[in-house]
Amino acid sequence: MSNTRKLLISAVAVGLVILLWFVTGHYQLMSRLLLPPLGEIAATAEELWTDGYVHVPLWQHIAMSLGRALAAFAAAIVSGVPIGLLMGMFPGVNAALDPFVQFLRPLPKLALIPLIIVWFGIGELSKFLLIYLATVLTIIVAAAAAVMNVKQGRIRAAEALGVSKYQLFRYVIFPSALPELFIGVRMAIGIGWTTLIAAEMIASSSGLGWMVINASSYLRTDVVMIGILLLGLTGYALDLALVAVQRVAVPWMGKD
Repeated sequence: MSNTRKLLISAVAVGLVILLWFVTGHYQLMSRLLLPPLGEIAATAEELWTDGYVHVPLWQHIAMSLGRALAAFAAAIVSGVPIGLLMGMFPGVNAALDPFVQFLRPLPKLALIPLIIVWFGIGELSKFLLIYLATVLTIIVAAAAAVMNVKQGRIRAAEALGVSKYQLFRYVIFPSALPELFIGVRMAIGIGWTTLIAAEMIASSSGLGWMVINASSYLRTDVVMIGILLLGLTGYALDLALVAVQRVAVPWMGKD
């Protein structure tokens, strides 16, 4: 299927959802409290952009959430990728670290909030750590799996040519693992972004996640919907940016 056809199908699907939303609001098929009409959403969005939410400009809420998330994502990639690569290359390292990684990875991050608050307080560090933990564990597992899934035929062929351990990693293992590693990083960032709301539950007064939680307590469904839309669009934009980087960094992906 061509890219043009894919884009057309996506546009039609989105358009149908928007049309259904419009019809539901126009004919009052659902309570305005449950699903505000599109016109009300647009008016609230204009109000938020002009006046902000709780005396904080909307752009500042977006910037705070992005800043927290991007800092945690960067730290997770810088630390998680080397750890995962080491686990994939050396069985001893994998045996030592894997029990902790596999224990923490499926653990609901909400369960860690009380402990993180006790250990690190209610400042920005706690928010950073919650997003970081949600991201780094998936990256570690993905990096280790990417190395383990490198075709053994390539490794044996390189070893037969007498390459050093460094050359084997630099020219065979790492390039072969990169496509799967990028997929893992995309998944990890998606998981980390969904943890943003949980992170901003920790004594925040700004951020998209905090805005959604605060508005829900006052039954401001219109503000909640706008916050959800902004979270989704921002997360989608982050994924598109990572896909663009992937195309440049791994041009051989899918051509094996």
